[in-house]
Amino acid sequence: MNSVTKGKLAAIVAAVAALAVASAALVVVLADVMANGATTSAAGPSAAAGQSAAPPPQHPAGQRQGGGAAQGAQVAKANPLYRTGRLTDVNCRPGDLPAGSMTAYRRFLTRVTQCLNKAWGAQFRKAGLPFTKPKLRIITSRVRTLCGTWNTGADGVYCSTDRTIYLMIGKDQLRNPFPLGISRLVAHEYGHHVQQVSGIWGYYWAARTIAGKARRLQLSRNSELQAECFSAVFMSTMKGTPLVTDADWAYTVDWFRKNGAKGWPQNDHGKGPTQAAWMTRGFNRGTPGACNTWAASPRNVT
Repeated sequence: MNSVTKGKLAAIVAAVAALAVASAALVVVLADVMANGATTSAAGPSAAAGQSAAPPPQHPAGQRQGGGAAQGAQVAKANPLYRTGRLTDVNCRPGDLPAGSMTAYRRFLTRVTQCLNKAWGAQFRKAGLPFTKPKLRIITSRVRTLCGTWNTGADGVYCSTDRTIYLMIGKDQLRNPFPLGISRLVAHEYGHHVQQVSGIWGYYWAARTIAGKARRLQLSRNSELQAECFSAVFMSTMKGTPLVTDADWAYTVDWFRKNGAKGWPQNDHGKGPTQAAWMTRGFNRGTPGACNTWAASPRNVT
């Protein structure tokens, strides 16, 4: 085995180990604030079962116009974003992510978020929708957000109250950085911001308040799978770059197919094959319209 081959093999082994670390911490917390306090919903493996959240005190524009869950459903099922074509390629090249450097992590994640701002900002302009950027906060230990206490084990949180993406970088991530893994995580959290700003989440929260347990789980899967698809749409704009190689992306999708549902106490994120299917759909088509989980058959959002 020559030195080049050995080097490639070592890189693959390191990527596999890093993906396992990143994915184990790949906990997405949908969070919001109740009128009389704060709580979180759809939390990760270590969160107590049964946590829930009420709609935000101030509903997005789409929900105000809809006037209720039934009318607001059209904001989710026929959103103007779905008719905007491929996500704008902003030539995102966030650079390297060396091990052991929090400064490098902050620089890398800031650059990825700037790319997301440009790409989705352009898409909202195409749709004729107002757009605001989320804030990014990178932390090294749990904090209390405006949406409540930080759930144990969560590394990614989008809080719609202050429209902030919180990312916690621990020692494992510092030792074994996996650029593709952390990029798709921040892109997933950004997907929830897209849902919030476009009015889709207004329908989601309104529908939850009148839904039974089974329906709430279905709504959660619609939201989570769409955010994952939105993430894949963004990752597709970097296809073929050092960050998103064919081999690394194929491995990532296969990992979620096999492990994506493990650790979740309820089926609120979708089964592993379902997650992989929406990731693949978003990546291959590259359009927000490919991610319309709200109009999809329930059998495709399991």
